[in-house]
Amino acid sequence: MSQTESAAGSTAGKTAASGAAGGGAYRPGYEVAAERILEYVVRAGLQPGDRLPTEKDLADEVGMSRTVVREAVKILSALGRLSVQKGRGIYVAEPEHSSWQRSLANFLPADLHQVDELFEFRRHLENTTAQLAAQRATPAQVKAVREAAHRSTQAAHDNDIDAFTLADEAFHTAIATAAANTFYTATVDAVRRLQRQVTTIGLAGLAGGSLQVAATQHEAIAAAITAGEPTDAQTLMAEHIDMTAQQFQREIWRRVIPHDDTHTPRSES
Repeated sequence: MSQTESAAGSTAGKTAASGAAGGGAYRPGYEVAAERILEYVVRAGLQPGDRLPTEKDLADEVGMSRTVVREAVKILSALGRLSVQKGRGIYVAEPEHSSWQRSLANFLPADLHQVDELFEFRRHLENTTAQLAAQRATPAQVKAVREAAHRSTQAAHDNDIDAFTLADEAFHTAIATAAANTFYTATVDAVRRLQRQVTTIGLAGLAGGSLQVAATQHEAIAAAITAGEPTDAQTLMAEHIDMTAQQFQREIWRRVIPHDDTHTPRSES
């Protein structure tokens, strides 16, 4: 690369940084380039392991010089967002095996203590999503929550456990989506997958004795979200999660824990 090209690239990076900062505040060009590269990854729908364009094409995509883009790629690689493979190209990095991922991998769905912990976490998580959904839900999102609640009511009326399970998944997912926070949505999905393990492994064929109660609670939560009542939505969700947790605790104790008169289940308060 010639000195002229290098100088031009540096100037382009500084100019873009100044413009991105909104009138005067300086940002190094590589910061702006890194931001734009991540935006490109999202916009292009690239997933871990997918290959990015060549350095030259990537520079064209983000509208900055190759020199600045090269520095940005180095930074994103050091942060674990990109992977530069010599002779092969630039890739979206695979996520590290975090402690959260290890907790998912080590979860024991028939362990009463871990199930208690799961519902304790889920209670706090979904209380918040219900509260936020009541404050932020769009008309389309409110409709999705109400329709899922209605489907759960119909499934409960028919005593159809499989249909109720699907409606229940849709209901809680719709509320998480309506909370309009990517992190809450993703975490609710992860927690629901763990609960699915509990149902499949520890509680296969769970009797539907409380489906009617759960469906009624769904309808009440949906009504609170529709009315824009965050406190009511939060309170009703807490009652719903508590009831579900107690049902799971009783069933796991009955099915998985060997019967012994010297043992009693943990408090269901």
